Amino acid sequence: MSGYRIGANALRVTRICRVVDEGAGVKTFTLSDKQCARAKPGQFLMLWIPGVDEIPLSIMAASAGKVSVTVKAVGEATRALHALGTDAYVGVRGPFGTCFRLDGSSAVLVGGGTGVAPLRFLAQCMAEKAVDAKIIVGAKTRGELLFVDALRSLVGGGNVVAVTEDGSYGVKGLATDQLEMMLQSGSRLSVYACGPELMVHRAFELAEAYGCQFEASLERLMRCGIGLCGSCVIGKYRVCADGPVFTGDQLREIAAEFGHFKRGFKGEKVPV
Repeated sequence: MSGYRIGANALRVTRICRVVDEGAGVKTFTLSDKQCARAKPGQFLMLWIPGVDEIPLSIMAASAGKVSVTVKAVGEATRALHALGTDAYVGVRGPFGTCFRLDGSSAVLVGGGTGVAPLRFLAQCMAEKAVDAKIIVGAKTRGELLFVDALRSLVGGGNVVAVTEDGSYGVKGLATDQLEMMLQSGSRLSVYACGPELMVHRAFELAEAYGCQFEASLERLMRCGIGLCGSCVIGKYRVCADGPVFTGDQLREIAAEFGHFKRGFKGEKVPV
């Protein structure tokens, strides 16, 4: 079922209320927008940077008329956004897409890079509903880890595992290595993942092997955000309208593409 709502697609001009430098070229922007403030974990918005471009961004937090997104400066639009400060005006549409579903009383969240942002939103909701949640936060190096302290405050320090590939902080290795160890213990956990697709794909393989419920947020090229342009197609699905959150059952249907390639601006196959 699509997460699109009538009225969500209307462009609203709003201002940036707050900017937080998260380090490693990442900033969190908080905007004033009552419609997006009703978003659920996993949904995204389309943010218009005047004179530059419109880009899709996962929602990191939403409440009390405000919505926050966490953005890494990687291209023209994101660099232009990073140059803006508080009180600058931007355009916003949304919220769009499907959301994570809270199934079961125990869960493990696996995130890498800025993919941790929507999982922080999910962790907040889980904490409010007393879901027993463990969180694995992965990055290449210490300076790229996001929201570790905030997540520890939400679910308890002992329930958050920080993993770095170079061993500069926390456990050395991959986030999915820690996931496998948790699943090997025999715990029946619902698994939620967001981050680099190869990481998400491995998390899916592990969930399948251990018979766990699985949901993941996928990233694809999105131009319209409402399922019209087809630029974000993966198999029979449109990521913007049928996702971005997909279940294990859905991911099995698109196994030929998921974890292997995505589409470029001309529709060409690009390895993930």
